[in-house]
Amino acid sequence: MNLQYKKRVFYTLLLLTGIMILIILRLAYIQLILRSSKLPESQFTLQEMSVLQRERGVVLDSGRGKFYDRFGIPLTDETIPAAVLFPVSQQVREEGHEHLEEIAHELQTEVPVLQQTWSNLNVPILWTKPGNNVPLGLKDNQVKQMSKLKVSGIEILPYESRYRSTFSGMQWLGYLTQQADLQHLTHTGYAFQKGASGLERTLEPLLKGKGPTTAYYTVDGRNQPVPGTGIRVKSPGNSYYPLHFNTTVDASLQHKLEQLTMNEGMNEGAIVVLDADTADVRAMVSRPFYNPLDIKPNQKEWNNRALQAAVPGSIFKTVVAAAALEARVTSKHEHFYCSGHYGKYGLSCWKEGGHGNITLEEAFADSCNVVFATLAERLSKPQLEQAAYKLGLGRRVGWEATHILGLPLLRPFDHEQSGVIFTDNAPIHDGGILAQTGIGQRDVQVTPLQAANLIVTLLHGGKVQSPRILQNISYSNGQLMKELPSHSSLSSEGSIRPQTARLLKHWMEKVVTEGTGQSLSGSLWTLAGKSGTAQVIVNGRARNNQWFIGYGPADQPKYAVAVLIQNASPDSRNRATIMFGKVMDTLAAHTS
Repeated sequence: MNLQYKKRVFYTLLLLTGIMILIILRLAYIQLILRSSKLPESQFTLQEMSVLQRERGVVLDSGRGKFYDRFGIPLTDETIPAAVLFPVSQQVREEGHEHLEEIAHELQTEVPVLQQTWSNLNVPILWTKPGNNVPLGLKDNQVKQMSKLKVSGIEILPYESRYRSTFSGMQWLGYLTQQADLQHLTHTGYAFQKGASGLERTLEPLLKGKGPTTAYYTVDGRNQPVPGTGIRVKSPGNSYYPLHFNTTVDASLQHKLEQLTMNEGMNEGAIVVLDADTADVRAMVSRPFYNPLDIKPNQKEWNNRALQAAVPGSIFKTVVAAAALEARVTSKHEHFYCSGHYGKYGLSCWKEGGHGNITLEEAFADSCNVVFATLAERLSKPQLEQAAYKLGLGRRVGWEATHILGLPLLRPFDHEQSGVIFTDNAPIHDGGILAQTGIGQRDVQVTPLQAANLIVTLLHGGKVQSPRILQNISYSNGQLMKELPSHSSLSSEGSIRPQTARLLKHWMEKVVTEGTGQSLSGSLWTLAGKSGTAQVIVNGRARNNQWFIGYGPADQPKYAVAVLIQNASPDSRNRATIMFGKVMDTLAAHTS
């Protein structure tokens, strides 16, 4: 009986194998015959024809998460009407031949170009603007006109455009790269988008969504549309996705400041505006601008200069003053004498002839190099570094969280640099290095984000806040998914004393009333801050970094601002001070 059972199993498997082979041969036969035969399709069975039908689709919406400003204004994803060309047979294309000239006109192209593109298709395509890969958005009158023509194989469909094809200073948002999606590539030619920089990259695991929305056009083996099928739309159908990412940025303010940089001829640098109470980013502008739809990696416009470290010059004197007061190597009552020359290391004061007898408060307001080189030499490398760390320099300060939303680390600011106070091999008590560091030169580098946050730190009595650009994430139906609350960013060194922070704030007010920032006295708000000019070498030429950091209104601070203008001529005045005043006037008008 055991032998008979084995025989039955053997013959059953043999029969199933034979059936499978026949099915495979039949399918192969159908494919070969249809491609070579001139017989009409009606001579094939319905089953055979269903095998030969194919779906040709195009992605209308990637399903990627969407970004909004703090008031719910969309920062990405604009729905536009776009023309989609589907691959159809020559016979179908010829049926609409009489309308091609009109269609070509609406699509901003020539008839031969349209014909060649259409005839070479294997998968549907979105018709793009001449000279780039951005889908051409159609106006209402164009949509009406093309819809009247009813040319088979050309459809007007709603397309979700991730970005507008314009230049902006929102490099913090980032851009996308294309990568082949094996799941959809066969039928749609779809290349899925992956974040390459900015929030698009740092939030990639959460942004991916649940799949694209795709429009399908059913054709047979000859690329002829199957009658009665029309356009079908497939989407994930999930009411929770795509996720909504709500930033802290004020889009209107961002655009106003971008326009300001253009009006003022600012070519390189950054502007950072932080909320004085929360350290939330209200605007972050990086120059030169970038176009997220036309990235040239070698030119690096996509790089966010607000997060890149630069030589700070005299704004670093704020740190030196804090270090000297905390170490008690000076006091606010000490007097100094500036002859204009330091007498060693080749240092001199920016003011020809010097400042003469001067107090520490006056030295800060007038940015005296001699006084701050003197103070720095009284300190050690660890003392200067500790003061910098306490104030949020020499380390990343951007908001971050561990083990949140299933991620081991959520750090929204992409490629935020830590900055530098001293290089690792710098001697601890080298007088020349300390003196140069005291005026914000040598190895010192600070990011504009750190510089603006330094102001917030002083406004909070020496407690370092962690700037935030993302406030929460919600589901597509409006339900809150996760709040991302503000938090502080204290260093292991602790904080500076509140009385030191108060004194530095008072000195910043003196900068505007009596010092290097007196040109700001006519601003809409009463302001306070610190100027800085750093000597750098760019492509073998002597250039300057021009800075101004501060806050306003001075009596009830609303915003902390850092302005950096890079690659400036050494002979030019500090344009960052002028720009700071215009930024603050913009803020005053914006919040009134």
